[in-house]
Amino acid sequence: MTQFDKRNLSMMMDFYEMTMSYGYFHQCHGDVRVAFDLFFRAVPDKGGYAVFAGLEHVIEFVENLAFSDEDIDYFRAQKLFSEEFLSFLRGFRFRGDIYAVPEGTIIYPDEPLMTIVAPIIDAQLIETAILAQINHQSLIATKASRIVRAAEGRKVSDFGARRAHNMDAATYGARAAYIGGVDMTATVSAGQQFGIPISGTMAHSWVMFFEDEFTAFKKYAELYPQATVLLVDTYDVIHSGIPNAIRTAHEVLAPQGHRLAGVRIDSGDLAYLSKRIRVMLDEAGLADCKIILSNSLDEFTISSLLLQGAQVDSFGVGERLITAKSDPVFGAVYKLVAVEDAGIFSPRIKMSENVEKLTNPGLKDLYRIYDRYGKAVADMLAVQGEEIDPTKPFRYVDPRKPWKNRFFEGVTAVNLRRPYMRAGKRVEQLPTLEEVRRYVQKQLTEEIWPEEQRFENPHRHYLDMTPMYYEIKMGLLDDMRGKHS
Repeated sequence: MTQFDKRNLSMMMDFYEMTMSYGYFHQCHGDVRVAFDLFFRAVPDKGGYAVFAGLEHVIEFVENLAFSDEDIDYFRAQKLFSEEFLSFLRGFRFRGDIYAVPEGTIIYPDEPLMTIVAPIIDAQLIETAILAQINHQSLIATKASRIVRAAEGRKVSDFGARRAHNMDAATYGARAAYIGGVDMTATVSAGQQFGIPISGTMAHSWVMFFEDEFTAFKKYAELYPQATVLLVDTYDVIHSGIPNAIRTAHEVLAPQGHRLAGVRIDSGDLAYLSKRIRVMLDEAGLADCKIILSNSLDEFTISSLLLQGAQVDSFGVGERLITAKSDPVFGAVYKLVAVEDAGIFSPRIKMSENVEKLTNPGLKDLYRIYDRYGKAVADMLAVQGEEIDPTKPFRYVDPRKPWKNRFFEGVTAVNLRRPYMRAGKRVEQLPTLEEVRRYVQKQLTEEIWPEEQRFENPHRHYLDMTPMYYEIKMGLLDDMRGKHS
C-alpha cells in the first residue's frame, strides 16, 4: 500500500481487540451487552479545564465500520481465527448505543465523556479508533484555548502543519485548534475539508529567490496589493526588512490606492523588535500596518511578550500548538464499567495500586451544577435515571471528603450527556464546526470561572456524587476487596 491508496479506517485497532473479540465469539459471549466509559485522568499542562473535541469523527467512524475482503484475507493470514468468525466479521456493523457530552464541552478529569453500550465485540473493536480521535483533537483544542486566552483578544493563526506528527495530525489538528478558538489556519487541506478560514503570505525562500529584498517585496505587492503582508527578518529587520517594507508601501502600494496590510517577524527578540518596528511604521505614516509575530510561540511565550510590552496585532503559532509541545499527551482511557445480565447492567470497577486509576463503575448520568448567576460550580455523578430535584436543597458527596454533610441550594442541574447513536443508527444531529467553536467560547465567557482558566495553580473543578451513587461505588469496592484480598 502507498499513502494514496484507499484506506479502511476500520483496521485502526490494537490487535488485542481482535484476539479478545474472537475469544468472546468462540465462547458464545459476543452478544452480551456491556458499557464502556471514555474519560481522562489529568488536564494537560496542569490546567484547570480541557475542551472535548473529535466526537464528529468518532460518529463517522462507527457509522462506517466494516471489513473488506482484503481485511478478512489479512486476518485469515494470521492463522488465529476460525472461518466462522471471519464470516461474522465480513458482515459486521456496529449495533450499539453511544452517549456523549456535546463536542466543544468544557470537561474535567474522571468524568464519563462518552459511554458506549453495545455487544462486547462491538464495544471492544472501536476502542483504539475512538481514543485516537478524542485524545488528539481534545489535546489540540485544549492547547489552542490556552494560547488564545494568552493572546488577550489578538488574532491567532495556526502555522503548525509542517511540524505536525503527520499529515492527518496537521489537518485534524487544525480543526481542533479552530474549535479551541484559533482564528484561521495555514493548512489548506483543513480549510477545504472543514471550511476553516485560511491565511498565508510568503516564506524566506521567496525573499531569497530574488536578487534583493526590495525586489522580492515589490513583486509580491504587485501580485497581492489588497493583502500584502511582508516577512521582514530574512536579512536584517531594522536596517533592511522594515525600510524595504516602508519603501514598498510608498512606492508600490500607495500609487495603486492600497495600504501595507502587515509585516511579520519570525526570529530574534520579538518584544524588542516589535517595539522598534511600531515606531518606524508609525513615523512612516503606516500606523494601520499590523505586526504579526511567530517563532515557537505558546501561551507562556505569548504572555511573556505581552508583559514586556510587545507591539503585536496577531500571532502565528506553529509546533507548540499542533503538537501541544509542553504536555503532548491527553490521556483519555476506555474502561469497562458494566455488564448486562438478564436485562440488568451489573457495575464493574477497576481497582489499582494507584488510587488515580480507580474507576467510577456502572451506568451513570453526569450533571453540571450552575448557580443562580449561570456559573458552573461543580459537576456531579448520579446513578443513571436517578431523580435530581434542584428546586429544593439536595445532598451531595465530595468523594475526597465524604465525611462532610453538604447540600446544593438554589442551583440548576443540567444532564450534560445525550444519545448520539442507538442500535448503530445516528439519532442526534451534529452541530456545525462554527457552532462547536461558539459553544466553547460561550462556556468560557459566561459559565466557567476565571479562576479555573488561569495558567498557574488553577482552581480545581469539583466532581461530586449523589449519595446513592457514592454508596454503590463504595459497596462495590468492599465486595471486590473481599473477593481479591
